[in-house]
Amino acid sequence: MGEQLHLTDENLPDTVRQLGLAGPDEAVAVEAAGDGNINWVRRIRLAGGKSLIVKQARLALEKFPEYEVSTERIVFEARYLERARPFDFDRVLPEVRAFDPAQRILVLEDLAGAERLDEALARARDISEPMTRMARFLARVHRETRGAGAELASEFPNEAMRRLHGDHIFLLPYREEFPAPPETAARAQQIRADTELTGIAERAYESYLRPTGPLVHADVQPTNLLLRPDGPKLLDAEIAHAGDPAFDIATLIAHLVLPAAVRGDLAAARPVARGVWRAYSEEHGAAGRASLADVLRYAGLELVRRTVGAARVRFVESDASGLAVLELGTSWIRSPERCEPW
Repeated sequence: MGEQLHLTDENLPDTVRQLGLAGPDEAVAVEAAGDGNINWVRRIRLAGGKSLIVKQARLALEKFPEYEVSTERIVFEARYLERARPFDFDRVLPEVRAFDPAQRILVLEDLAGAERLDEALARARDISEPMTRMARFLARVHRETRGAGAELASEFPNEAMRRLHGDHIFLLPYREEFPAPPETAARAQQIRADTELTGIAERAYESYLRPTGPLVHADVQPTNLLLRPDGPKLLDAEIAHAGDPAFDIATLIAHLVLPAAVRGDLAAARPVARGVWRAYSEEHGAAGRASLADVLRYAGLELVRRTVGAARVRFVESDASGLAVLELGTSWIRSPERCEPW
């Protein structure tokens, strides 16, 4: 890769024209779009009301410039969209309008107006049907790519992003102190001193890092899941790799049960969680399917890191909520095979 052109609001219109997405004299309006935590992201508006999303990967992450990660991550995102597309019967994935691998620019259809899953969960919206469809999509991708481990590992050598993400799930919550309410912080200190729990997390990290298995999206969390009238959408596959399929479905289930755990009403999440696991299991079939124990352990690790890690979610702002989620998360980490799943 040669010297990268850094897109700006000023030079983006010309770049869009060069990509053939607008005519030589067509007006191109540029505006902010989404959170842009990892990549530089903008929405462009063209004549006739058409709009698109433009992403560019840069060495420094957009909101966390202290982290520098290979810009090849956007190549892996585009590759995931291409590899998973044949199994996307419900059009879960956004359409690609253009891709410039040299400049690390990816242009996607605009999904403006959709509700993010975390927003839907906050208002207790019934999301059973779209999450069932999402589970079936993940199952198809895992099932149809599970025999291509060596090939996938060579196509998705996404080690930098996988380790950056993995460190924040399996290591940092058990080694470093992050801001939290006082009782939650005290519980986090106990967790860090629990050698059994930290040992389980380290072993789970080894499984996560193993470059075998099917194609894994690796970031199936609410800010990457949109709900539209025509169905759910899954975004941001920058961490895609060949790996453990339990991780994808576990991340989804963790976030589906988290708000109910906060409310002390885990029973409220059981129908959707059961439906997601049932749909995933039925679509995938028994051969090579992730075990429920592995799924619950990964889900527990996700619950802990979203409570006492660097990426705390808004649902755990109080001690009562944080402690409730930590109780569920640590029980799933420690003894997933003996836990009542939902």
